[in-house]
Amino acid sequence: MAEMKFPNPHEAEIIPGTEGWERMYPYHYQFTTEDPERKKYEEGMFWFYDGLHYPEPMYPFDIIWDEAWFLSLSQFNSRVFIVPPAMGIDHRIHNGYIYITPIPVSDPEEIPKRVELFMKRAGYYYQNWDRLHDQWEGKMRDVISQVTKLEIPTLPEIEDESVVTEGLGTSTGYKLLKAYDKLIDLGILTWQYHFEFLNLGYAAYVVFVDFCQKAFPDIPLQKITQMVGGIDVIIYRPDEELKKLARLAVDLGVDDIALKGNEAEVFEGMKASENGRKWLEAFNAAREPWFYVSTGTGWYHHDKCWNDDLDVPLSAMGIYIEKIRKNENIARPTQSIIEERERLTTEYRALLATDVDRQTFDQLLGTAKTVFPYVENHLFYVEHWFHSIFWNKMREVSKILVDFKFIEDIEDVWYLKRSEVKDALWDVVTSWATGCKPRGPLVWPKEVAWRKGVMDRFREWTPPDAMGTVPENITEPFTIVLWGITSDSMSQWAKLKAISENDLTKIIGFPGSPGVVEGIVRVCRSVKDVGELKEGEILVAPTTSPSWAPAFQKIKAAITDVGGVMCHAAIVCREYGLPAIVGTGSATSRLKTGQRVRLDGARGEIDIIG
Repeated sequence: MAEMKFPNPHEAEIIPGTEGWERMYPYHYQFTTEDPERKKYEEGMFWFYDGLHYPEPMYPFDIIWDEAWFLSLSQFNSRVFIVPPAMGIDHRIHNGYIYITPIPVSDPEEIPKRVELFMKRAGYYYQNWDRLHDQWEGKMRDVISQVTKLEIPTLPEIEDESVVTEGLGTSTGYKLLKAYDKLIDLGILTWQYHFEFLNLGYAAYVVFVDFCQKAFPDIPLQKITQMVGGIDVIIYRPDEELKKLARLAVDLGVDDIALKGNEAEVFEGMKASENGRKWLEAFNAAREPWFYVSTGTGWYHHDKCWNDDLDVPLSAMGIYIEKIRKNENIARPTQSIIEERERLTTEYRALLATDVDRQTFDQLLGTAKTVFPYVENHLFYVEHWFHSIFWNKMREVSKILVDFKFIEDIEDVWYLKRSEVKDALWDVVTSWATGCKPRGPLVWPKEVAWRKGVMDRFREWTPPDAMGTVPENITEPFTIVLWGITSDSMSQWAKLKAISENDLTKIIGFPGSPGVVEGIVRVCRSVKDVGELKEGEILVAPTTSPSWAPAFQKIKAAITDVGGVMCHAAIVCREYGLPAIVGTGSATSRLKTGQRVRLDGARGEIDIIG
């Protein structure tokens, strides 16, 4: 294995022309040498680049979700449910890229006490999961309703007379500030809810994995994940709606119109006939809420949802129409996944020697299957449905800053931190209140122009996979199952980077979904590239999100740069019965479209054969 060497975080490269970039982000995200204790801590920890969530540098505003989960994940681990071996996850930023490190419980003597608290608190949630989950869903629908109805007021020349006649005692300027605060608060609140169940979902799975690995020392991690496969989750629903619309178009004889793939042409064509209007009615019914699925991960403001660009779902639906016309099956192979799940469960359960072990196995597997849907379902409610509405509400706020000439374009607001937006709004409302000229137009246009240049340089830079000190053994369970970060994977990443292009014959990743295939690869860096996929190709991507679902109808396997056995790409490939290798480190930069590879999803090996 190649020796793992990563930069000292305090000696990491500074990109010429970006000096001062630190002011774009929260101050506590900075690596620093000013305090000896903090410096020693930062150099002694293992900071890995979170490319799973952030495949590009962070816009100053978009870091809000990283701030939100920095708090939320950590608090539920350390202060609420008391996960026995793990505290929170610490965050830093360098050259616009997010680095994180899991914080273990440092005193082994504390773990038994934490186990007792965890069993009581987490046990209550596991025992009351359905009731609490229904309550959670109600809370999420409420915050989505609130953000949808939230009015971002525009500032009038003169207040309406009702302010006087009703004795309101407040102005539109105050309401604007309050609306912005409410918008941000709803975002942070949503992320509190995001992690209310998520850590428990992963924990139940991790405990089941731990039992299986001790009971069956040679069991591949992948086979354990297959025992919780075949479970229906709502994150598949947007894709299922497209399939239903594709079938309806064929049944109604309007499939030729639907295949135009362009919103204007499709809508105009459909309105011309009774069957077309019937199809349009079904299409519009599906949009609420299922078309609030993001075209990306939902973490970035530019990850617009289907409702923002209907050409995306219309184009994807065309894949299904073409397959239906050929009498090809477009359903997920759920029954075969369930049959394999039951076969593996029966076979491994039979290997257990005692009734106690079998009872424990049944209990842990039952809990894992109960909580598993949340691990995927929360994505639709938070990252997709809520985020899509949130981003557009922020654009309403930005329109006000444009009107007052603080920024030149609505999309410029993302170059301001959320605290800076609040400061700018104070400048706006006080200038409105006094009739005096605000200072913002003298400050923000040139600052935004500078930050755009910095971001361009960040995008051209390749962040190191990690910084700091690599531990002898990475044991934090969430890091392993979600990000695919293990001592072995880090060694493989280092080894891969050391091999020249001419000498590269094999790439090792994390086994995501079993199966052996051979085929041509196509590198897709975003969902916009999915349209270029040809039938039977092997998808190579940084990561995937639910809006990539139609691609899984075309491909024969998937490879990703980042992710562990519980990442989205691995879960979806198992549900579609497709081989997958995740967490390769840099497959998108080392593989080229048109190359032929042989992929073994059970072993995590990719052989380059042409």
